[in-house]
Amino acid sequence: MNNKTKVTFSYSEGSLTDIPGITVGHAQDQEKMTGCSVAIFENGAICGVDVRGGAPGTREIDLLRPENAVQQVHAIMLSGGSAYGLNASGGVMQYLEECGKGYDLDFVKVPIVPAAIIFDLNFGDPKIRPDHHMGYLAAKNASNSPTINGNTGAGTGATIGKICGFDKAMKGGLGTATVSLSNGLIVSAMIVVNAVGEIRDPLNGKVIAGACDAAGNLLDIQAEMIESSESLQTKLANTTIGIICTNAELTKAEMTKVAQMAHDGLARTIYPIHTTSDGDTLFAATVGGVKSTVNIVGLLAAEVVARAVLRGVCTAESAQGYKSFNEL
Repeated sequence: MNNKTKVTFSYSEGSLTDIPGITVGHAQDQEKMTGCSVAIFENGAICGVDVRGGAPGTREIDLLRPENAVQQVHAIMLSGGSAYGLNASGGVMQYLEECGKGYDLDFVKVPIVPAAIIFDLNFGDPKIRPDHHMGYLAAKNASNSPTINGNTGAGTGATIGKICGFDKAMKGGLGTATVSLSNGLIVSAMIVVNAVGEIRDPLNGKVIAGACDAAGNLLDIQAEMIESSESLQTKLANTTIGIICTNAELTKAEMTKVAQMAHDGLARTIYPIHTTSDGDTLFAATVGGVKSTVNIVGLLAAEVVARAVLRGVCTAESAQGYKSFNEL
C-alpha cells in the first residue's frame, strides 16, 4: 500500500509577499512614466541569477556566481531608466543601512543589492529616471501587501513590440503570480515585461499583444523581421527582467539553476526572446524553510514567470499614445 501523502498545488495572481520574510516596495513618476521596484528580504536570501539577453544592464551580478563568497543578498532592485536607473540601488542600500541590515564586517554593514534595469527613456522626459532618492522611497514603501500589477514601479514605463518601432509598440507592465503547494512550498514571480517582441498565450499560441498599427491591428512580427530586416528598429531599448522567490531549502548553485529554468517561462510567452536587443535577466532567491528539489522549484518557477508575463501585459493601462491589451 502506498501511504505517501499526495501534494496538491494551486496558482494565484499572488505576489512575492506571499512568502513570509519578503516585502516589496515601489516608487514611480506617473507623469514621466518611469519607476523602480524592490524586494527586501528580512533575514537575507540565497540568490542566483541568469542573464540571457544580449544587452543587459545589471549591478552586483558577479557576486551571485555560485563559487563566489557572498552567500546572501538583502534586497533585489528592478528599475527603469536604462543604465541611469542602476543609481536607484544606492537609495535601497542607504535605507537598509539605516535599518541596520547588510553584510556584517563588524565595523560596518554593507547591504548587498543586485539590480537589473529596463530601457524606458522613450517615455516622458529621458532626463527623468529612477535615482538614489526614488530607490530610497521604493525601499521605504516596502510592505507585505499584495503588489499592484500593470503600470507600477519598474513596469511604469515598460513597452512591448518595439521591434517594428516605437510608434507601433504597445504598453507593457509589471506582473506577478504565485503557486502554493500543500507541503508548504511557495514559488512566486514578479516580472517587468519590456520585450522587443510580442506576447503569446502559451495555451494556444495566440498573439495577445505586441506591435500594432494605428487601427489597433496586431502585426506579424516574424514576417516583419524576415521581410524587413534591414529597416527594423532593433536598438537596445528593451529587456524583460524579474525576480523569482521561494521558501525552498536550496543552495546558491541550485538557485542559479532555478533562474536558468525560469527563463522557459519567458520563452513560452515572449516571441522572439533573448535577442541581441534584449537584456533579459532573472534573479532567483530563497529564504528557505521548506525541503524541495531544484527541479521542482525550477519547473514551478517557469510556470509562474509565464503567468506573471501575461498579467503584466493584461493589466497594463494605455499611456502617452501606447495602446494597452484592453484596447485591442
